[in-house]
Amino acid sequence: MALAETETEKDMCGIVGLFLKKDELRPQLGDLLTDMLITMTDRGPDSAGIAIYGDEGGTLKMTVQSDTPATSFAGLDAALSAALGAPVTMRVIDTHAVLTLPEGSDAAARSWLAERGIRVMGSGHAMEIFKEVGLPRDVAARFGIRGMGGSHGIGHTRMATESAVTTLGAHPFSTGADQCLVHNGSLSNHNQMRRVLTAKGFAPQTQNDTEVAACYISSRLAEGASLGAALEGTLEDLDGFFTFVVGTRTGFGVVRDPIACKPAVMAETEDYVAFGSEYRAFAKLPGIDTARVWEPEPATVYFWER
Repeated sequence: MALAETETEKDMCGIVGLFLKKDELRPQLGDLLTDMLITMTDRGPDSAGIAIYGDEGGTLKMTVQSDTPATSFAGLDAALSAALGAPVTMRVIDTHAVLTLPEGSDAAARSWLAERGIRVMGSGHAMEIFKEVGLPRDVAARFGIRGMGGSHGIGHTRMATESAVTTLGAHPFSTGADQCLVHNGSLSNHNQMRRVLTAKGFAPQTQNDTEVAACYISSRLAEGASLGAALEGTLEDLDGFFTFVVGTRTGFGVVRDPIACKPAVMAETEDYVAFGSEYRAFAKLPGIDTARVWEPEPATVYFWER
């Protein structure tokens, strides 16, 4: 696309998102998102990640990661169950594990896991996050993303130029229950916002400016703002060049900064809404030949909720 030519190599990343309107498509979510993300590989081959929103009425769960899963996850469910005084189950997927936890135990579980060097990718009742260093094709295969179903999901493939290529530096970033964000661009006031957000109790844990944006969205949602209002707030409070795609338990939203130099395109049919950094991300979506396709306007919030 012509828009891509305005970007410097430094700022290239690939974003995809898919919000399904019809439940009949839920079993295909992981397969469709995987194809979309693989198509964006040349926009950022360093690391990749996908957030899947599955069972909306499920119990509390937490996705965790370890560089040494064989030892870190051995007996983890039993030990955490004993620490919390309630049953914990665990589903190990490569370097990640999905824990089901008793209601209200999120903070206690995070503290216990941090003491043992196990990283939390995200938590909630619907969301699971899987991200690692490597090509989208390889990351998706390691976690079996194609076999995962759900109502909506977002994905990102990263070109790391301003921070290290690490698992924690990969997107999506989750800083609130069932909430995560992917980002293409860079923020100029992220250090200032980091101090503001820390004072509010939403302290970023990495140096990545994308996590600052995720914390901002979390803080607004915690204050009672709707997803649309939280996205509108980014236009006033965050400076820089950015395209954000955000997932919540029931929603999916997109916003671009007022200049909107980062490439973006959307497609909508009666069955789904899709976002991609480039049109080619939609190539394998069903019914794309009859979809309404448009470039999202600058400084305009788009969001859909179930």
